[in-house]
Parts: sequence; C-alpha cells; structure tokens
Amino acid sequence: MMNARADVSDVPVYVVVGGGRAGASAVAAMREANFSGRILLVGAEPYPPYERPPLSKEMLVKPEAAQLTIYPETYYADKNIECLFGGSVVRLDSAAHRLTLASGEEFTFDKLLLATGARARAYPLLDQLGERVFTLRTRDDSERLRSALTPGCRLLVVGGGIIGLEVAASAIALGATVTVIERADRLMARGTPDPLVDILRRLHVEKGVRFELGVTLNGASCSNNGDVLLRAEDGRPFIGDLVVYGIGVELNTELAVSAGLHVENGIVVDEYGRTSRPEIYAAGDAVRQWNPATRHHQRFETWANAQSQGAAVGRSMVTGEPCSMDVPWYWTDQYGHNFQVAGSHEASEWLHRNTGEGFKSTMLGLVDDVVVGAVTIDNGREMRPIRTMIANRFKVTDRALLADPRVDLRKLVECGR
Repeated sequence: MMNARADVSDVPVYVVVGGGRAGASAVAAMREANFSGRILLVGAEPYPPYERPPLSKEMLVKPEAAQLTIYPETYYADKNIECLFGGSVVRLDSAAHRLTLASGEEFTFDKLLLATGARARAYPLLDQLGERVFTLRTRDDSERLRSALTPGCRLLVVGGGIIGLEVAASAIALGATVTVIERADRLMARGTPDPLVDILRRLHVEKGVRFELGVTLNGASCSNNGDVLLRAEDGRPFIGDLVVYGIGVELNTELAVSAGLHVENGIVVDEYGRTSRPEIYAAGDAVRQWNPATRHHQRFETWANAQSQGAAVGRSMVTGEPCSMDVPWYWTDQYGHNFQVAGSHEASEWLHRNTGEGFKSTMLGLVDDVVVGAVTIDNGREMRPIRTMIANRFKVTDRALLADPRVDLRKLVECGR
C-alpha cells in the first residue's frame, strides 16, 4: 500500500480513519463531488476495504467464489486516494488537527472523518476456551473459522441474532451439527419482525438446527477428551467441539472520546455528519446520526447504512450539503433464501402478499393503515417501491388490492393508492 504523508501545505487535506464500507464510500463520494485536494484513507486492517456480509456466508461455504473487495486496488491510485492499511491511529488532537499512529508517524488534516466502526463484544466466560472459541467480525476471523468447520463437527452457536443464524446455516451446509443457544426467549430479538422470526426458526429446525432459548450460561470448560462443555444456570449442559458467539458489538469510539467529542451510545453527529468539532465528521456503525423524520438521533448497524451514510457525509464534507437519511434496510441470506427487512419492525398488522411460489412472498407492516415496515422473502424486486412507500408514509385504502401479488407495487406508488 502507498505510504502517505499529510503534511501542511496550501492543498486541503481530508483524512478518513476507518477502512470499512463507510470509509470506502466516503472517499469515493469525495472524488465524485469533485474534491481536488488530498485524501488519505487509514485502515487498521492490512487489507483494502472489503465487504463484511460474505464473511458469515460465502467465505465459509465457498471461499473461492466470495467477492470481498469493495473497489479494485487500482481504484484508489486511479482516484489519487492515498492509502495506509495496517495503520492504527492511537491519538487524535482535535485542536491541532493532528493524528498519531502506533508507529509514531503523525498526520495533519483540514477535515477528518471517523468511520471507526465496531468490534465483536467480548464474552470472557467463553474467551477462556482459547482456540475452541470464535467470533466473526473480520476477514481473519472468517478464515480462521472456515479452517475449523469440518463435516461432523459439533458447533455451539451462542447468540441467536443474524450473525449466529447465518453461521448456523453455513455450518449446516458444511456438514456440521449445530445448536444455537440464546439468552432471550426468541431469536433475533432486536429489530426483526415476529413473522420473519417464526419463518426463520422453522427453516432452521427443518435443516436440523437445535434451538435452546432463554438460556443464561454460567460455566464453560474443555474436558480431557477435547469436548467443549457449556453449562446453563439451570444446570443444563451443552457439549460440542467448537463455539462461535455473537452477542452484539462494542463501538470503536475510544479515539472520539479521547479527543473530547460528544459520545453518547455512539459518536453524535448533526445533519451534516459533523461531530461536536465542526471540522471532524463521523459515519458508520459507531455513529448516532440525526433523523429529520423522527427528530431524534439514531444508530444503525447495517451494511446499507454504512454505505449510504458514508457516501452522504463524504459529499457533505465537500459540498456543505446536509445528509439525507434512507429508510433503514438490511438483508440476510440463509439456506439459499434471501430475506430483506425495511423500516420499523413494530407494526400492529402484517399484510401478506403471497405469490404461491414456494417461499417467495412479501409482508407489509401497517400502523393505522400506514405502511411502516416490510419483509420480502426471495422477492427483493418489491423492496425498492416498498421503501418509497415507507418514506412517503403510504396510506392503505384498499387492502385487497395491496395483498394481490399480481398488482405492481410501483404503479401503486405512482398513483398513490
């Protein structure tokens, strides 16, 4: 990678700290907005920015087919974006506009974007198991887990969120047996509509996954014969060969905190993506952004938000225009099926558009006849018009019309019906 120096000069210097989706989207948007100054992209990992969604899916099952890199390595040179990958920033002096790397190298900036993301939340009880326990957040994590997942191995997945279920599906495809252990009394307890949770649970059970819900672990050990033993508070034992856990994330906000920025369950930014220091911006998983629709700050941990917010803030740094906010949206692929979720998961009514073609269907979430959320299953082509419905607070006047899968949702949006 190019070794870059952001020395003081008459050319404006924009620095992006964070080599993930938000950081990559931001530097691309800066050049698209015709910023002609210097851009420095600093990433802690030794790789160019890559996509994280494949880490729990293709990278485990078919690594040779996985497409990870966001942009070709030549992209950054072609766009005159200076890169430093494998460089950890240890200090941010906001008053002096200076960054210090672990190596001791220093950079100055005119504007800075923090896209520092998050890391897997630690679970000390399980971490003591050493090489038998895995988390899944980085490319290295995925490669390490892939080498351990062999046919017939007994995998204990602790955490029934999206990552846990995607890993479970991948492990089943590789011939492992899987038990998912979840502390809550339902799967995907955060941000997932109940109808989708029920569908996913039935699908996993059909594939042979065993679920243990409402479990609090209080013991973890390795036996003399190599078995991993997890024990619940009620005494139930769970025995396996490997453990993967996903119990949420810890935000990488240490740099922002040390620089005196406003941090409250994330780095707080305004409608321009600016932190409490106007020359310092932030985007991505570690950020609480302003939502003009709700008049509140919100934080989202999705690929779509990292991509759109990173690009919006990158543009704002150049143009001074406020950032728009897209309708929240995410997806998961499990057992060859695609599930997409948009908007609010807390609907009072779910209207079904059943196509009669296997899993393929759409569910629209309503509150007081207004479309507030949606789920598509193998029917992603309907997600774009549905997100427009949610953004425009589409009022349902004819339920039968909306439930008819033969009706084109794009035409309903156009005519406002």
